Amino acid sequence: MWIYEKKLQYPVNIKCKDIRMAKYIITQLGGPDGELSAAITYLNQRYTMPTGKSKALLTDIGTEELAHAEMISAMVYQLLKDATPEELKAAGLGSQYTQHDNSVFPADTNGVPWTASYIGIIGDPITDLHNDLAAEQKARTTYEHLINLTDNPDIKDALRFLREREVVHYQRFGEALMDVYEYKDSKKLY
Repeated sequence: MWIYEKKLQYPVNIKCKDIRMAKYIITQLGGPDGELSAAITYLNQRYTMPTGKSKALLTDIGTEELAHAEMISAMVYQLLKDATPEELKAAGLGSQYTQHDNSVFPADTNGVPWTASYIGIIGDPITDLHNDLAAEQKARTTYEHLINLTDNPDIKDALRFLREREVVHYQRFGEALMDVYEYKDSKKLY
């Protein structure tokens, strides 16, 4: 289906730990509008799309969202690297340490674990694509908020890349929506 290169889609090279930012950024992995939810949603919505173009687009974007989840995981890992239990506790991540040590676990900023209820699939292609457009805008906004919470140029660099990809995905979902509308409006000859 695709070739996996053992490198991130965009490099993540954070040089110093920042437990507070790790706590904020983790929501883009395991929060309701995060990359994990988007990937699973898009990769499952593709089956009910009526055109090859819309199926292919959901496959491509869903796969790319998995790459974004990998980038977020790398960011959180680098930001938590070498954090002591006392530092994690002081940052409000004591329960994270208790259950997961310094490992990356999909949860939101408040520590609420990822759940399959975040997957948005209705089965109607037009409704699903509108949902996807909204999901990309929510992710874009979240990345902007995260960028505003840090002065670290290494963190901002990776977050800006991810934000720009959300804009591209939004545009592509708009194209897919027009494709599905054209298909539904076309005369069917049997």
